[in-house]
Amino acid sequence: MPRIKLDIVVRHTPEGKCIPIKILWEDGRHFYIDKVIDIRKAAALKCGGIGIRYICKICNKEVAIFDEEGSWFIEK
Repeated sequence: MPRIKLDIVVRHTPEGKCIPIKILWEDGRHFYIDKVIDIRKAAALKCGGIGIRYICKICNKEVAIFDEEGSWFIEK
């Protein structure tokens, strides 16, 4: 399955962590991330690859977004 590349606005903490704040879609829509529930290194099982998986709450839905060395994506 393919991945959907994302533009993500992130906040960088003094400890060096990246915290995603907002997803920007190509069509101009944007969605704020209400809460980051979990952050861990994990594989993207549907489309392959490994990176940092962020389980986020967006508009009352749990969504997994991935950061693979600065390239952000979501599994389709």
